[in-house]
Amino acid sequence: MLDKALPTLMLRDVHLEDRPRERLIRQGAESLSNQELLAILLRTGTKEESVLVLANRVLTVFERLHHLKHATIEEMVAIKGIGEVKAIQILASIELGRRLAQKQNDEKFTIRSPQDAAAYLMPDMTSLNQEHFVVLFLNIKNQIIHRQTIFIGSLNASIVHPREIFREAVKRSAASIICAHNHPSGVPTPSAEDIDVTKRIEEAGYIMGIELIDHVIIGDHQFISLKEKGYF
Repeated sequence: MLDKALPTLMLRDVHLEDRPRERLIRQGAESLSNQELLAILLRTGTKEESVLVLANRVLTVFERLHHLKHATIEEMVAIKGIGEVKAIQILASIELGRRLAQKQNDEKFTIRSPQDAAAYLMPDMTSLNQEHFVVLFLNIKNQIIHRQTIFIGSLNASIVHPREIFREAVKRSAASIICAHNHPSGVPTPSAEDIDVTKRIEEAGYIMGIELIDHVIIGDHQFISLKEKGYF
């Protein structure tokens, strides 16, 4: 929750021990609020407002913290007090955090159920503004050995072709695959196109000897498994 009292408060008015950097040193980064962590990245405010107030305003503009991960340079510099350097610092930090989280997820994550696949994919896919078609490549123990975005845009059987998927599967020596894509509308109900694409991939996998375990559609913090629904 944002502190509504801070806009009237300059950083110089904050006791030294209560400033974000000093609190991080004493108490650890996990003790800081989103506003304080962002203030450390911004480093300085403007002549009119402290860095804490500026950080508060950035969070207000983007409404929810996870919206920041899709921010562009143009959107950041449009905020008064955020120049190109500050924008680059923020976006670089967000990307570094994303890569660290992805690296942790990728280390032998085992898929035992559609819920496992959804839990693995949902943090990245639930808030995307465009459809992303993603494939998880698994070994014989159902552990993820590779993840790849095959296509970005509206799902279309003529564009999402099985050969693109199974070329990578053979390259990675995958035993099986899980397909997934998101619905930006937030509603994961499968379309006729979704079902058609799934059946084509399943048929190609049967010929290749690489099983399609599931096709998961990600919505707004919800999902549907086409396998569980009996679509293939």
